[in-house]
Amino acid sequence: MKVQAENEPYDDINITPMLDLAYVLLVIFIIMTTASVQGIKVNLPKASAAPSLAKPTTKAITITEEGRIFLDTYPVTMEELEAMLRNHKAANPDFPVVVKGDARVQYEKVIDVLDLLGRLDITQLGLVTQKLVK
Repeated sequence: MKVQAENEPYDDINITPMLDLAYVLLVIFIIMTTASVQGIKVNLPKASAAPSLAKPTTKAITITEEGRIFLDTYPVTMEELEAMLRNHKAANPDFPVVVKGDARVQYEKVIDVLDLLGRLDITQLGLVTQKLVK
């Protein structure tokens, strides 16, 4: 073993204490995670039928560059769109709707669709855009 002079700088770093600390933290993390998952055991009641936990189906209204309107993937007129949305609203009053308008579509077409959604009192509404890349 080489004896180091008093004013000489170190050539290497002893990482053993840092590794010891990392292992201790890892063991503590594992113990805390498994302790919080166990919880209290209870005898749960049995249900006769599983409740429906289905998410509401989102309807997508797409307006193409030519001004054609699609509900999901089916082409519709404004009258057909209104009738279909009324049917969906009767079945599920809080169903969400997203509107995807082409960037070059006439602004009036998008406003017509938004006006229709307002008349039908559809409040779960989203407008789809692209993320701006800088």
